[in-house]
Amino acid sequence: MLPILMPPNIIDHFYLGGTRLAELRGVDLPSPRRPEEWLAASVHRAGEPGVGPSHTADGELFAGVVAADPQSWLGFPSPDTGLSGDTGILVKLLDADQRLPVHVHPTRPFAGARLHSCYGKTEAWFVIAAEGPDPAVWVGWSESVEPAELARRVEAQDSEWMLSKLNKITVRPGDGILVPAGTAHAVGSGVLVVEVQEPSDFSILLEWSVTTATRDESHVDLGLDVALGATDHGALDPGALSTLVTYTDPAAQFPEPTRLLTPTADDFFRLHVLTGSGDDRATVPAGFAVVVILAGTGELVGADGAVSTHRGEVWAIPAAFGDWSANGDVRLVIARPAAAWPSDVVAAP
Repeated sequence: MLPILMPPNIIDHFYLGGTRLAELRGVDLPSPRRPEEWLAASVHRAGEPGVGPSHTADGELFAGVVAADPQSWLGFPSPDTGLSGDTGILVKLLDADQRLPVHVHPTRPFAGARLHSCYGKTEAWFVIAAEGPDPAVWVGWSESVEPAELARRVEAQDSEWMLSKLNKITVRPGDGILVPAGTAHAVGSGVLVVEVQEPSDFSILLEWSVTTATRDESHVDLGLDVALGATDHGALDPGALSTLVTYTDPAAQFPEPTRLLTPTADDFFRLHVLTGSGDDRATVPAGFAVVVILAGTGELVGADGAVSTHRGEVWAIPAAFGDWSANGDVRLVIARPAAAWPSDVVAAP
C-alpha cells in the first residue's frame, strides 16, 4: 500500500496569515485570513463539522478512508476513542501574519469532564520560518496569576497585561516548543510552524479583541467562568520553560530520523526530521504518519514501492507502507501519534 498525496486543505480563520503557507504549498491566497492548513485531518473545527476534515484527491473524506481500512492505515483495528477515522494526531501548518490571541487548551481530565472527549489539546510547534524584526511566541505565565485577577483582565480584554505576564521567546527556524495543555500561549507575527497536537479543536480565548472572534466564541460553549478553569495559573519558571524548548539546526543533514521536540512530547505525539540519503539509508518504522516535504526532491520508499515527491507536498503514510525511507535531497518532517497510542486514551462518556 502506497502513501496518499494530500491536496491543500487551507482554511479561513479569525486571524490574519497564510502568505508563507501558500508559497510553500504552491497555491494562491484568495483571502488574507487563511493561516492554517489541517493535514490529513479527521478532526473538524469546534462547532463546524464541515471545516477542517481533509479530503483525498478523489474527493473522499480522509477520515472515511481510514475508518474503512484501519488495519492498513493504523496497523490495528479502529480505536475506541469516539472519533471516526481517528489517527491519534492532528497536524497543521500555521502561518501567522499577526499575533495570535492569548489562549489556552484544556487538559485531558478537563476535556473528559466538561467536553466529553478523551483528548485535550497539548500541542507543539516546530518553527520553519521566522520573519520580521522580532519573531516570537509566548508560553506560560512568568509569575503566578490569581484566577480572579485573570478573569477581570479577560473581561476587560487587557492585552497589555496578559502579554506582560507571559514568557516571551524569540524564535528562529529549528526551534521546537512543547505547549502543555492548560498553558496560556500565543504565536507572534511572521512565524510559520508545523504544529502537532492532540486531535481536537478546543481553544479557550483569553483574548479575542485582536481577532474577528467574539466573547461568545471564546469559551467552547461552557461559559467563560467555567472555561477559564482550564487555565494553569501557576508560574512557568525559566528552568521549567527551558525543558519545553529544543533547537535543531535546520541546515544540518539527518540521515536517521531525529527528534524535533523534547522527549516529554512523546506522551502525546512524535515529530522527527529526516533527510534523503543513498542506498545505506535509515528507515522509519511502520505506522501512520503525516509527512511534510520542506525542501528538495526525491522518493519515499517502502515495502510496496516508492512515490516521487518534492518541496511543498504533504503525504499521509499508511502503516501498510511498512518500514520506509527517503531517497534524494529531500528534507522532511514526520508527525506521528504517541508510541503508546491508542492504549493511552479511552473514549470519554
